[in-house]
Amino acid sequence: MLRKQIDILAIGDITTDIFIRLKDAKAHCRVDTENNEICLPFAGKVPFEYVKAIMASGNAGNAAVAAARLGLSVGLVSDVGDDQSGRDSLVELQKNKVVTSFVKTHKNTPTNCHFVLWYDEDRTILVHHNEYDYRLPEALTGERSGRLGLSKGLPPKWIYLTSLAPNTFPYHVAIADYLESHPEVKLAFQPGTFQMQLGFEELKRIYARTDLFVVNMEEAARILNIDTTKIAKSAEKRTGDIKTMMKKIASYGPKMVAITDNTNGAYFFDGERSYYMPMYPEPRPAFERTGCGDAWTSTFVSALAMGKSPLEALVWAPVNPMSVAQFVGAQEGLLALDQLEWWLARAPEEYKPKEI
Repeated sequence: MLRKQIDILAIGDITTDIFIRLKDAKAHCRVDTENNEICLPFAGKVPFEYVKAIMASGNAGNAAVAAARLGLSVGLVSDVGDDQSGRDSLVELQKNKVVTSFVKTHKNTPTNCHFVLWYDEDRTILVHHNEYDYRLPEALTGERSGRLGLSKGLPPKWIYLTSLAPNTFPYHVAIADYLESHPEVKLAFQPGTFQMQLGFEELKRIYARTDLFVVNMEEAARILNIDTTKIAKSAEKRTGDIKTMMKKIASYGPKMVAITDNTNGAYFFDGERSYYMPMYPEPRPAFERTGCGDAWTSTFVSALAMGKSPLEALVWAPVNPMSVAQFVGAQEGLLALDQLEWWLARAPEEYKPKEI
């Protein structure tokens, strides 16, 4: 059983991210910035500058570390293999004060590993999720004799549900059961690829219980079956398109919806009004943007868990991505609370939400 209430319990896969810094990609690959494509020669050899491995990454790991750095009590429900990557990931999480007693180690199965092809400030990620035997931890549910004693565990204030493997539909059913039995628990849902593929109907119980739903613009379009080429480029029309997308997603149940739009800023719908929030000004050009979306979402949820209003959370959210983009990987640049407040105190006058 949980002896101390957790502020945020992240649920999702973690991974070891292997960053491969491509060397002079424009000379050895075809880089199409207009269509966000990089083409490598098939059966060729493409030089790279260096490789860096980052443990306990992935949406859930990044979110857990972000919230813990901000001073919250954070737990992680996840799965790793009985290998060195799994052991190193647990050490990394513990170093960041994330409760790891809910992380299950699986024998004869490797820890997830993603390869990040990195060029300039952006990247392409080659992803793979091992299909573990996913179960909610007994310490959370109070499971006895194969049944969920859902009233026996001490519930967290927030559950942060994010990317999981393709074999996890029954696991989502168990999570929905838990949420419906604990109406006091708030849910933040940042879906991964498989969860987007399942769609609204299969996950309707999850969507109905979602307090905050966050995706980027391309993901929102995918979920709503919208051709991204049909989304306007001009700021005014683009704002209208994204505003419509947020309201459409909210119609499936989420109380609040946010859509991030890369360096264009972010949009937020609180159930009644819509807002635009600019990026926090970068002190220097971004180095690498992996994990910026995770940093934005987890900072928003952390602010809410601290008792901030949604609009205050909207002001907090872009600060961590600004810092993350100055480093390699999703976690090195994550800020402590006093650091985030330092940046907020120095924000320019125009850095504030605008109703749209």
